[in-house]
Formats: sequence, structure tokens, C-alpha cells
Amino acid sequence: MEEEKVILVNELDEQIGLMAKLEAHEKGVLHRAFSVFILNDKNEIMLQQRAHHKYHSPLLWTNTCCSHQREGETNIQAGTRRLYEEMGFSTEIKALFHFIYKAPFDNGLTEHELDHVLIGYYNENPLINPEEVEDWKWMRIEEVKMDMEVHPHYYTVWFKIIFDEFYHFLEDHSL
Repeated sequence: MEEEKVILVNELDEQIGLMAKLEAHEKGVLHRAFSVFILNDKNEIMLQQRAHHKYHSPLLWTNTCCSHQREGETNIQAGTRRLYEEMGFSTEIKALFHFIYKAPFDNGLTEHELDHVLIGYYNENPLINPEEVEDWKWMRIEEVKMDMEVHPHYYTVWFKIIFDEFYHFLEDHSL
């Protein structure tokens, strides 16, 4: 099976090429990504705990799902696809904003992403894919913020960055 490729972009989110996912993370080159936040009617975020066998950040908590768009796929299509693959459900999602971040990992890999942050609403339990997800839970947004301050090592590097952007977006825009 051919290794998954990521879409290399410039700072304007214009595609400039494709690269194998692992190579892009080894070289720390800017590529397109997305992060999905699913909220319920109690204003809680559905968090996932990454599967124990993941090659980076195993067993750490993160947003509902995140990944990389495939060539020719819109952000919404990619988010919808990955949400179903990881969490086992579909719901309408929409784009909130995008931003660029760079986050090195302890294993020498680097996330350097132009990240499209997406939001959706769902009130049921997911049917998690054990290849991707170890566990899941609902948490109030304020609880996530406080827990991240007390236990930052429980969360993925990128989630801490993305959550901060998401939190400030919610403060500035009442959704």
C-alpha cells in the first residue's frame, strides 16, 4: 500500500506539492491539515484519547479528530471522512478559521501545519475505531482549559496550541 501523502502549501494555503506524510513530518515542511471539534448541546467537547500503538503521542488526549486532507478533497469532505473513520459517526461540520503552527515532538518529528479548524454538533456516543482511538469523553470547555493548565502532559502538543486558538475564537464569536 502506498504511503499516504500530505498536501504541501504556502502560507496562503496554495498547494505547492505532495509529500509522503512521514517525510513531511521528518522535514517539518508546511502542509495542510484539519482539526474537528465536536460539541454537544451542553457545550462539552468530545475528546479522544489516541490509541496506545500510535507512532507518536500514544494515549494522549486531543480534539475529536484531526488529520490531513487528500488531494482533491475539501476541508469539509476530509473532516467528515476522518470523523467517521476514527469516531464512527457523521454529522454536519463547518469551517471556523485556519492558522499556521509548528510543534516538534520528542521523537524528532515536527508538525508544521496550516490547520483548518472545523466544528460540528452531536449528542450521541461515538463508535470508536480501536486502531485510531483508545477512549473518548465529553468535557466542558472550561474544564479542558483548566485541566490543560494542571496536567499539560495528558494532552497532545498540537491540541494545546489548537485549543488555545479555538478558545479565543469562541470568546470573540458567540456560536
